[in-house]
Amino acid sequence: MAEKCFLSPREITWAMVESCERKATLSTSAQFLLGILAGVYIAFASEGSNMAAFNLLAKPETFGLGRCLAGAIFPGGLMLVVLAGGELFTGNTMMAMPLALKKISLVSMMRNWFWVYLGNLVGSLLIAHMLCASGLFNAGNNLLGGMSIKIAYGKVSLSFLQAFYLGILCNWLVCLAVWMAAGALSVTGKIFAIFFPIWLFITSGFEHCVANMYYIPAGIFAKDNPAWSAASGLSDQALASLGWQSFALGNLLPVTLGNIVGGGLFVGLAYLGAYRKN
Repeated sequence: MAEKCFLSPREITWAMVESCERKATLSTSAQFLLGILAGVYIAFASEGSNMAAFNLLAKPETFGLGRCLAGAIFPGGLMLVVLAGGELFTGNTMMAMPLALKKISLVSMMRNWFWVYLGNLVGSLLIAHMLCASGLFNAGNNLLGGMSIKIAYGKVSLSFLQAFYLGILCNWLVCLAVWMAAGALSVTGKIFAIFFPIWLFITSGFEHCVANMYYIPAGIFAKDNPAWSAASGLSDQALASLGWQSFALGNLLPVTLGNIVGGGLFVGLAYLGAYRKN
């Protein structure tokens, strides 16, 4: 008999219930530390995708190609989270499954979400600061710094509803990547399961709250450098609108809410509803 190399969708559902149930039992320090590591890994992927594609993103005729290239780089971040170990808020939205089954309490789920979210933010800010301080954004005659600012400005310029819907679409795909990786029983299978949905989400331009914890602060830090702000081509008014308040309220809040709906409802609870009987 051939060796089994993947789980069925029904088996994945109950494996994910057990996995999410275990997340609720992690200590606070473990949740926070693993959250920092996951934030670092996603920030590495965000920076790498910008570095690969910034010159293509700067031109309308190559913009789509640039998004496609960035999407091919970004999946490495989630691969690090899944294979090396980390706690990522967007994946943990599927803790709604054991909550619905009353296997965990609302308090334990919210405790996990809080500490993991905070850890993701700390890790992302650390990498954003280090990259700006390193001078890496001088790449391409300061165009990488300029593009980092421009990307951040574009994200804080979304309306609340736009950011919310883009957040739903993003985490629908991200949690499907985590879902399929849980069903793959080999490292190679997990890598391929992660790669294609994440490539699709980045190429499409959807919004991921943890990735934005790097993208937007990196732009906020970078705009203080005159050469990088000049390379962005943005007006003084646009640069002034890019700040911590627009980051938190204009993007992070609606994207986070959308990510919760996309992962918790459209993946976790949808499959639980399909396979809960029997």
